[in-house]
This record gives sequence, structure tokens and C-alpha cells, in this order.
Amino acid sequence: MSNMDLLSQTMYIFSSALLYPVMILLTILVFVSLIQLGEFLSEYSKRNRDRNTLEIGCKKIRDSLPNSAFSEASRALESLKQNYMVTSFAREAAKYLEEQNFPAIEKLSEEYEIKMAKRLENTKISSTVAPMLGLMGTLIPLGPALIGLSQGDLETLAQNLMIAFATTVVGLFSAGIAYVLTQVRRRWYWEDMSDIDYILDIIEEKSGN
Repeated sequence: MSNMDLLSQTMYIFSSALLYPVMILLTILVFVSLIQLGEFLSEYSKRNRDRNTLEIGCKKIRDSLPNSAFSEASRALESLKQNYMVTSFAREAAKYLEEQNFPAIEKLSEEYEIKMAKRLENTKISSTVAPMLGLMGTLIPLGPALIGLSQGDLETLAQNLMIAFATTVVGLFSAGIAYVLTQVRRRWYWEDMSDIDYILDIIEEKSGN
């Protein structure tokens, strides 16, 4: 056996050995995608972005800070009712505002930006990895399928083609869900960060920093 034949045989055995891990990972990705879809629907049901309510709350903060009424401004900030991320930021930032710890508020806004990016990463990774695994699951069975075709073994050919088509569909299904969730969430978090930045700008402007 020549070196080329040995190398080809080694690569064939290695690629064939990857088929079952790829199929297992694709199955896991389907369940992960469905879980992410459930989390997305839950998050969607809780979203409540109201610009008028935000402006009213920010006006109270704007009116309180020049008079050094930090406790009153803190209560106004804590009572803001918006989307989960903005509301959670406002509640955490309220205690820092009462303490006049403005650098901590700015740091907190950066932490929330990181938190949003992390949530986007989960679906973004799924949308990228799933098609790769689907393609691997498509190409790996084609070797045995072609061998079966050359030998007239239609059963082997049909079985491997069925695996190839199934992994393609499963990979695209998982990737499609993850891609849509990533795009919609990206817009949501742009809106949330816009609101957080608006609150932060008012605090920094009226506090004189």
C-alpha cells in the first residue's frame, strides 16, 4: 500500500468515526434550539418598552439631581418600569445613585452590555455551528453511499443517503431558529442599551460629572 493510499484510508476512517458524534451533537442542538425558543417567547411576553413612562421617570431624576435630592432621584430611578434589562439596571443603579457613586453606575451599564452580548452569543454560536455539523453529517455518509453504489448495494446507498439528508435538515432547522432569535434579540438589546445610555446621560449631566 502506497503512502497516498495509507493517508486516504486513515482520513476515511477518521471521517467515518465522526459520523456518530456529529449526529449526537445535532440532536443536542435541536433540543437546545427548542429551549432557546421557549426562553425567547418568555422574554417576549415580558417586554414592555414605554418611552413615555421612561421619559416621565427620567424627568423626575432630572428635576431632583440639581437640588442634590439624591434619595428622591434614587427612588424615581428604582421605580422605572421598562423591559427586564432596563428595569433591572435601574434597580441596581438606584442604590449607587443614592450613595452618589457615579463611576459604579457607569460600570454597571458596561456589565449589562456584556450580559446582553453573552446572551446573544448563545444563539449566535448555535446558528454558526449547526450548519457546519449538518454539512459534516451530509458529506460523511456519501463515502459509504458511493461504495455501496459501486457494488450494487442499494440498501447501503439508501441508508447513507437518508442519514445525509436527515442531518442536513436537522442542521438547517437548528440554525434557522438560532439565527432568527439572534437577529430579533440584537434589536431588543440595542433598544435596551439606548434606554440605559439615556438614563446614564441624564445622571452624568445633572450630577455635574
